[in-house]
Amino acid sequence: MQNRTPRIPQQPAPNHRAEFDARLTVELAAVVTGARRRALRDGDRQIDTAHLLHSLIESDPEVRTAFDGGAQPAKVLGYLVQRSIGYGLRWQGAVEDSGALPVVTDPGAEGWSPSAASAMAGAYRRARSLGRERAGGIDLLMALTADRECRAVEVLERAGVDPAQLEDRIAEASSQG
Repeated sequence: MQNRTPRIPQQPAPNHRAEFDARLTVELAAVVTGARRRALRDGDRQIDTAHLLHSLIESDPEVRTAFDGGAQPAKVLGYLVQRSIGYGLRWQGAVEDSGALPVVTDPGAEGWSPSAASAMAGAYRRARSLGRERAGGIDLLMALTADRECRAVEVLERAGVDPAQLEDRIAEASSQG
């Protein structure tokens, strides 16, 4: 069966190893597919952390409930939508690498910004530390907020979301559940 997910222009086809895919819940795999489509539509060369955040908020109800109040996800989405009409144009053609986290050299990370690849690896590490075989949306959200220099955190902050408070709410909910 042919893969129907479009490739990002001028990038080699991603190496979707079964091992990498097996690390994600079905929901998170859908988030990754949505982020890939968004990157392609935005004309970006790589999936970055803002693409992941956008797809997470749109498709994962658990992620939306992690925010403090119903207006926060809508405000974040508003900033993310502006990305394609001006706000994020300065990001186009630039590789996202905050330098805050170690760069992932996983061959399955082709077509990903270094920060996004590190966030995906961080999501998997978090899931494993909690005794789960697969990473989910909340794991990825925690990994995104851990890199205070990534584009996703920039968007959160511009939307009035404190990444540290978001992390604390998620950690508290994880310890209770």
